[in-house]
Amino acid sequence: MYLGLDLGTSGLKALLIDERQTVVDSVTLALTVSRPGPGFSEQDPADWIAAAEMALDALKSRHGAELTAVRGIGLSGQMHGATLLDAADRVLRPCILWNDTRSHAEAARLDADPRFRAITGNIVFPGFTAPKLAWVATHEPESFGRVAKVLLPKDYLRLWLTGEYVGDMSDAAGTSWLDTGKRCWSADLLAATGLGIEQMPALVEGSAVSGTLRKVLAERWGMREGVVVAGGAGDNAASAVGTGTVAAGAAFVSLGTSGVLFAATTQYRPNPDSAVHAFCHALPETWHQMGVILSAASALDWYAKLVGSTPAELIAALGNDPLPPGEVAFLPYLSGERTPHNDAAVRGLFAGLDHGSDRETLTRAVLEGVAFALRDNLEALRSTGTEPAGLIAVGGGSRASCWLAIIANALELPLSVPAEGDFGAAFGAARLGLIAASGVDPLAVCTPPRIAATVEPSPRLAEAFERAYRRYRALYPAIVAIQDQP
Repeated sequence: MYLGLDLGTSGLKALLIDERQTVVDSVTLALTVSRPGPGFSEQDPADWIAAAEMALDALKSRHGAELTAVRGIGLSGQMHGATLLDAADRVLRPCILWNDTRSHAEAARLDADPRFRAITGNIVFPGFTAPKLAWVATHEPESFGRVAKVLLPKDYLRLWLTGEYVGDMSDAAGTSWLDTGKRCWSADLLAATGLGIEQMPALVEGSAVSGTLRKVLAERWGMREGVVVAGGAGDNAASAVGTGTVAAGAAFVSLGTSGVLFAATTQYRPNPDSAVHAFCHALPETWHQMGVILSAASALDWYAKLVGSTPAELIAALGNDPLPPGEVAFLPYLSGERTPHNDAAVRGLFAGLDHGSDRETLTRAVLEGVAFALRDNLEALRSTGTEPAGLIAVGGGSRASCWLAIIANALELPLSVPAEGDFGAAFGAARLGLIAASGVDPLAVCTPPRIAATVEPSPRLAEAFERAYRRYRALYPAIVAIQDQP
């Protein structure tokens, strides 16, 4: 048996698989986000531990015998979070999360230092970890002076599980401190934010052993001694492992809280000017390119709450027939945007409203706005030489067939929908636990899922979607000009 723990923004998921990679069971516990100021987004790391304890307690109550057979544990987690520990491993302040934009000024300052893009292969985005530490140094100097270790969220879970300060390459690539081509920390970039390598965790590949489960925890859940904990991965790389997106040219689109367009590659091909992320993958000698939009399913969640409905009800009201794009456009920049704009200050809007704009009209606008933001990401990936032939669709939003049709038409690419099953980040984490514990060939483990259906773009709607996309593209410079007015 193998266990995957996925620490997301809205919840922690524990998933148990057997040696044939069949899912035995899973448990998800909700997490909440604190927003103590404009652009702020934080969580208490103690809540992560409590959720993991409850999830594993629940698995033990239902599958005690299976837990005794666990040989490996893999970890996946929300990226970029700044978890700051003192010399006694006490948490110094709430973790600053990936979607926190308070450090936009610090990010711009670091990004102006040419070493960051040259060494990391990426823009220094406000959501990344390094500018968060620069913000803490300026605004909370007492806490900054006591920092003994900086851990990413899943690596704080690892510390609890194993007692080891370890991270992995894929997650570390999102800090702005990693030499992404060499797959190691950069002493120069750390020094630029007042830190040293001794304050960072050791790094291993995602499929390698990072430590073993502490005896007290093994006894609590009836596990054997020496259970291996794999390096694991950042959530998107873990999802790629779960969907078998590990070979060059393989790609997926994810509709979660944020939206992701992810393509695997065996070469490190940075192009920071495109705002495409060039990160290490979870497997050795592999990298990936990734475009990210900050609001995907969360944009639909926001709108559903606004109109007193649920995302499922709103989507059901649209039916399943493919429709041309509507007359109302929506920019999904509720928390700023990464790819391709790198703009933490921009905010969203509806454009083209009239007296006939009803709830269904605006629902379509939200779905289309997210789809066109993903098209922006596709164009950015193309600028680096990456050209996906098709995409696997994953994430909670991928269960909405009408949304998939909109995205397929906006991207002019087919979307493959996996058969029923769990192929997300927790499954990918469990796969990494399997590889670390058994030493088997990763490519033999990380196979693509069986495809249940493929959503094809409609040729008769191509011209209409292209016109709507051009209109969408014209809105960003217009809204920036308005927001820049004194």
